[in-house]
Amino acid sequence: MKNQGIYEKIDTVYFAYQEVDITPKKPVQTIGFGRQDEQSRGVLQGLLAQVSLWQYEVESCCLVAIDHIGFSKQHGDALRCAIGTLLGVGMEKIMLCFSHTHSAPNDTAEKEYADFVDEQIKKAVILARKKLAPIKGVWGNAYGEIGLNRRVDSQALDNRIGIFKAVDAESGVLKLLLLRLTAHANVLKGDNYLISPDYFGTVRDVLQQKFVCPVMVTQGASGNVAPKYFCSALTPPDACDSRFIRSERALNDMAEEVMRQVEKTIASTRPVALRSLKMYSAWIDLYADIPWYERAVGIAEEAKKYAGIDGALWLAEVRRLQREGIKTQRDTTEIQYFSTGNGCFCGVANEIMCEFALRSQAMIQNDHFYFGGYTNGCTGYFPTEEEYDKGGYEVYWSMLIFYIYHGRVFPLNRDSCALLIQAVVEYAPSFEEIFEE
Repeated sequence: MKNQGIYEKIDTVYFAYQEVDITPKKPVQTIGFGRQDEQSRGVLQGLLAQVSLWQYEVESCCLVAIDHIGFSKQHGDALRCAIGTLLGVGMEKIMLCFSHTHSAPNDTAEKEYADFVDEQIKKAVILARKKLAPIKGVWGNAYGEIGLNRRVDSQALDNRIGIFKAVDAESGVLKLLLLRLTAHANVLKGDNYLISPDYFGTVRDVLQQKFVCPVMVTQGASGNVAPKYFCSALTPPDACDSRFIRSERALNDMAEEVMRQVEKTIASTRPVALRSLKMYSAWIDLYADIPWYERAVGIAEEAKKYAGIDGALWLAEVRRLQREGIKTQRDTTEIQYFSTGNGCFCGVANEIMCEFALRSQAMIQNDHFYFGGYTNGCTGYFPTEEEYDKGGYEVYWSMLIFYIYHGRVFPLNRDSCALLIQAVVEYAPSFEEIFEE
């Protein structure tokens, strides 16, 4: 990734950007709604993969934003290794940020599509390598209510809209707006069969038209945060009370709310020279106990009654594990960090609840530390202790559908929340004296 241009000796961060279309060319199996019929029926809006390359001194790394619910961890790691080979760096220097749209292809069921996406992203990496140029940058926060906690009795919400603004180091021309939003990308519900990036795509379009630069959007800790607006003839479980707003133009409503909140922040922030860049990973072993069979039957009955989920295959897998004497399944969780200046994206593959982000930010005492999910894959809901005790879809029922992708049949144990947050804080970068003009 070494830039051979005239800026090679400048003490600042280099940046390059390239996007590619990853819209399927034919009907495909989708994933995200647990329907019997998951065949797509057309395209509402095209899907993108956005590649950004970053370099400072000996540090080189790559952040990719992908319109997808989240690859399996195996697929995500294979793609990271392939990108790393192109760039001459290890897998830990590649971060994949999935939008978690529920209206995109199933990469596990659609192998041809998965291969197509990988090739498109690798092409984008090769093209981006030729564009590295120095930037200045600044972090900022806007605050807005684009999502609501799925629990009516919970006020927990991370309403930060994180913004990283990058400009050309010489001309000051905008080169990138990198946003971090916290709301599920399922404005479109289970009666939508059209391929779509959901509201992420509309946010990009609206902001790009206004600011005339690439706009990358990443997902926050949205496991228990549903979009405030939704477009559907259904009344789904995550939009079933008066707080949520049904709207034919819900995608635009979400994007316009983001624009209203971020416009002033983007205009008022002044980029400065960046003197730091890091991307690295830490790992922690977490565990999920196998439920006894009678309890599993009870969970399956609840899932069928309240969410229409058929848990027969899940029950069979629970019984198989019990017959083989397996009592616990281990999840080696990767925590990945991307930091420059005084801000940091930190991510895990799980659908973590918003409290994870709030607690870690408070412990680190940096409003520009953003802990999010859907990073390098998607391995299931990760509840807080309070949510674990309440049960329901995010804790148990979703496992009946997606256990085949997650490598375990039950949520991570109750103490896993505190253990993960402790590790996130322990391995976080130091932000002392790293942001200089």
